[in-house]
Amino acid sequence: MKQTNSFPIKDISIGIYDGPHATPPDSTEGPIFLSIDNVTDEGRLDLSEVKLISERDFPRWTRRVTPKKDDIVFSYEATLHRYAILPDGFCGCLGRRMALVRPNQEKVFPRFLHYYFLSRKWRSIIEANIISGATVDRIPIKKFPYFKVDIPALPVQENIAGLVTPYDDLIDINRRRIQLLEESARLLFREWFVYFRFPGHEKVEIVDGVPEGWKKEKINKLVTFKRGVEPGSNNYLETYESGSFPFFRVSDLVDRNPSIFVDEQYAKSALLKKSDIVVSLDGSVGIVSLGLEGCYSTGIRKLVIKDKKINRAYLYFLMKSHYIQGIINAYAKGTTIQHAGEAIKHMNPILPPQNLMDLFDEIANPALNEILILLDQNQKLAQARDLLLPKLMKGEIRV
Repeated sequence: MKQTNSFPIKDISIGIYDGPHATPPDSTEGPIFLSIDNVTDEGRLDLSEVKLISERDFPRWTRRVTPKKDDIVFSYEATLHRYAILPDGFCGCLGRRMALVRPNQEKVFPRFLHYYFLSRKWRSIIEANIISGATVDRIPIKKFPYFKVDIPALPVQENIAGLVTPYDDLIDINRRRIQLLEESARLLFREWFVYFRFPGHEKVEIVDGVPEGWKKEKINKLVTFKRGVEPGSNNYLETYESGSFPFFRVSDLVDRNPSIFVDEQYAKSALLKKSDIVVSLDGSVGIVSLGLEGCYSTGIRKLVIKDKKINRAYLYFLMKSHYIQGIINAYAKGTTIQHAGEAIKHMNPILPPQNLMDLFDEIANPALNEILILLDQNQKLAQARDLLLPKLMKGEIRV
């Protein structure tokens, strides 16, 4: 980056604060207890699933700092390299292993600093200072204020952020469209196959709590759960090389944006196309996803339909249903890492008649196809953004 100055973070911030080293009692309402899982690898705040803290406990957990707009929150232990900028109206507190930087906006533009924290240069600084523990890695939070960042003049910072932000805005718009499409199909699935209010249900007799003609099936007779591969960390590639494939781990299933690649020799037995449905059965179990293209790890299973008694749209929403998610969580074992492969043989859903399942597929499958298109657009937007940002940071493109 041209015409920059190097400053310790403490010189361009109002303060750096870490969260309490404890967890409050669960609450059904109240402010957000911000956890590592609420910050994605690509720098986005994800509040689709949150833990809440009661209004009574909230003052205790905000004694040191109350997070506010333009604060940059980050993880400093366990899962590292996660940074997000807080939006206007955020109401919550820092969770365990979370900290924040409050930028001094007279010296640094918050969104520019956020992008800097996502850069390879900053990542290398963090990697050089990681303390490896017996169970987790961590950033020495006391040294963090002295790590240096390279910043240009404030107007240049604003211009750089202004060029990159539209990409993120379009990605967020597409994400919201994806959520709406999926929620609409999910609600239809629930209406028909959980509440049994399907077309013509008035004329169907309920026998032992189940509509007549519906049958319990073992899902592993209809679907093969194909496990992924593990090439080993020594064979991971940090950048794309000819003949390599993106390598999806469980942590990549939500954002669908893997940070590593593997050579074809490791990938060929576990390849994914974008229409494939996958589920995580190790680590963070029960994540169901599609829109992935590359290869996948042993913590993930690809669902291969082997019997036409079940179709893709129905299977996708079945895997996301409370019934299947409950089975996965009930049979997950392990103290530090959960393993739920045992759950597969206990998945015995009650399936509707073929004509009803096919009707659902006719309605829901176009929504899934539209989701795949939007996911593809987001991938291309993210690639364009990730190519542009380093050039702007290095001053290779004048602003």
